[in-house]
Amino acid sequence: MRAGPPSRPGRVEVITGPMFAGKSEELLRRVRRAGFAGLSVEVVHHAVDTRRGAGAVSSHSGLEVPAVPVADVAGLEAHVAATRPGGLDLLAIDEAQFFGPDLVDAVQRFAGLGLVVVVAGLDVTFEARPFEPMPSLAALAESVTRLTAVCSVCGADAAFHERVVAGDRVAEVREARPELVGGAESYVARCRHHLAARPWDRG
Repeated sequence: MRAGPPSRPGRVEVITGPMFAGKSEELLRRVRRAGFAGLSVEVVHHAVDTRRGAGAVSSHSGLEVPAVPVADVAGLEAHVAATRPGGLDLLAIDEAQFFGPDLVDAVQRFAGLGLVVVVAGLDVTFEARPFEPMPSLAALAESVTRLTAVCSVCGADAAFHERVVAGDRVAEVREARPELVGGAESYVARCRHHLAARPWDRG
């Protein structure tokens, strides 16, 4: 028998864009706002991202909140199941692109339970290709915020980022994994005009 509707409506909020766009900062702003409202909040991030240490989500500007590292969607669902009996209101997921396509259905199930699910992650690879599962999550979300960075060449809005090695563009290095974790030492923000990787021009 199918369960009845939850006592409060759930929803999905997606925060996305390229690297250096402020996605984690916006996620943390919403987490802090929910805390001020007295809501029960749980923050998780993918365990592969240890750039600023495990057990925290932080922004480039220095904001930080405690977070639970999770290795995969199964672990995420298990964690939510163990936490929810205490009255979880909002689930925040950072670096969501690393969880893969299975995250889409999991997030929909969380929202169906009545949770507000805030998901932040990259929607574009360093080769200027869609980075799932963020585009699919955006298509199913009640709210989508797409942020841009600042182009490191001209200062214009940057909707993309590129991988660099020793200061050189490596958009043509096809063997590099699109999910390689890194920061300012490995990636730069680029506007469309200064983007070296233009897959739509390659035919």
